[in-house]
Amino acid sequence: MKTDTRERQSVESFEIGKEIEISAPIAIAFEAMLDELGPEGQMPGGKPFPMKIEPWPGGRWYRDLGHNSGHLWGHVQVIKPPTLLEICGPLMMSYPALNHLQYRLKAEGGVTRLVFLHRAMGLILPEHRDGLPKGWEHWLERIRELAERKHRKETQR
Repeated sequence: MKTDTRERQSVESFEIGKEIEISAPIAIAFEAMLDELGPEGQMPGGKPFPMKIEPWPGGRWYRDLGHNSGHLWGHVQVIKPPTLLEICGPLMMSYPALNHLQYRLKAEGGVTRLVFLHRAMGLILPEHRDGLPKGWEHWLERIRELAERKHRKETQR
């Protein structure tokens, strides 16, 4: 038997909060959020990054690579359409870490306010901790774009 002893790593945590205003009704904004978390997902630079989300409590959020391969990003912890979605799981972190995402939407007149919160703890790599604020900024902007585009199409009918 071989034993490998490594230096002890520290458990870290972080919190990222962002808020955006979407010029679309709350139902359309919620639908656009599910689209971006699912089949319409896109990486910065425009590269498609489709995911699957099962929009019910306990539903999976994962990357399906086909042939029974992929990556579980999390499970739906809370869903209350069209105002709240919470997901918990490892996200893109293939190491001991726990993440909690909260998307809270609120109708304010003719717009929707989306308040996003990402909390994480574990053996977090610096590239994830440092890169995620810009990544979430991109993904939230994509939600806004999808919602506003869908709203424009509906109002033009």
